[in-house]
Amino acid sequence: MGLILATNDDGIRSPGLRALVEAVLPFGDVVVVAPSTQKTSYGRSLMGEKTERFLHTEYEVSGTMVEAYHCECSPARAILHAFDVLFRDRKPDLLVSGINYGENLGTNITISGTVGAGLQAASFGVPALAVSVQTPLGDHHEYSRLDWTVVRHFARRFASLMLEKKLPADVDILNLNVPSGATSETPFRWTRLSRQPYFSNRIDSPTLLSCLGDAQCCYGFDRSKVEPGSDISVFNQGLVTVTPISADLTSRIDLRQLAATADGP
Repeated sequence: MGLILATNDDGIRSPGLRALVEAVLPFGDVVVVAPSTQKTSYGRSLMGEKTERFLHTEYEVSGTMVEAYHCECSPARAILHAFDVLFRDRKPDLLVSGINYGENLGTNITISGTVGAGLQAASFGVPALAVSVQTPLGDHHEYSRLDWTVVRHFARRFASLMLEKKLPADVDILNLNVPSGATSETPFRWTRLSRQPYFSNRIDSPTLLSCLGDAQCCYGFDRSKVEPGSDISVFNQGLVTVTPISADLTSRIDLRQLAATADGP
């Protein structure tokens, strides 16, 4: 039995968060800390007014009352504050983040508040599981009706793995993405991040007078150039993807090679 911190970027009232808590509830004591309202795409930003603080809320899942708090701030800021005020004496054994409305793949993952919360936990040495499910683009900011059975199954499977076994060095986060058509029998694949953006913004006839809100979210990857075995490639085969993420963003290069480049003619 462990101590599990649950969060998301869709807000404390998200059905996805409740489904995630339900998935991990058998594994130990769960504490919920989430933004008060929708904070999609806040990444690892530490947004929040200095006067904001945690507000306790009644949170019942499967007949169990769960300790839960919310704050009008970004997911990463909520996690930072939680380590200051809730977990000074004992760190969580695992952070679970999600279940996010919309898949988090490719180079877009650092935009995600779901993954951003995981990165914040990793800075405290706590492993994190970021969980996302595929939804239509228009539902990324809405609490659309979803059947959480399948994604809850995979969340429970990998949360159990992370609590029972120590992950290899340099694996700080598992980024789990479940296609909308998946079943509990759908295979999963270990993948690497694609170097392509999965989503992008598009403005029709852009000018200097174009507003930020004129941009429409669309799929941004080139199918002909997606790397085989990458998260985007595997996900688009209808398979569940699990991508190990490191908080160490150092380029995977022999530093002597970089030094030779800098010292060269």
